[in-house]
Amino acid sequence: MEHWSVEDYKNYTNKKKPKSAKYRSYKTSIDGHTFDSVKEANYYSELKLRLKCNDIKGFCLQPTFILAPGLKYKADFIVFNNDGTYDVIDVKGFKTKEYIAKKKVFEDKYNLKLTEIE
Repeated sequence: MEHWSVEDYKNYTNKKKPKSAKYRSYKTSIDGHTFDSVKEANYYSELKLRLKCNDIKGFCLQPTFILAPGLKYKADFIVFNNDGTYDVIDVKGFKTKEYIAKKKVFEDKYNLKLTEIE
């Protein structure tokens, strides 16, 4: 049986444990772009395929919208459809209170419906 000194025990318990992701999402990089989650990266890959198949005209990563002075909302994507319309997309695994509030302000100010991919 091994015995530890108080100093050994303190050193053992004070070791940094690997930090887990706050909302169980892990940053993922594709094509030089870093996404906040695997789900968001997968949606990007899907958009690339849809673009290649001419299912959509194009898309933009992380468009920023001004909600009020000093208050911005950054969506995950804006998708430009072939019929001239567009969709503002947010890929969500977990909806924070801040996100819910900004979503409401965004939809009211821009008179647009935010499309959530869950």
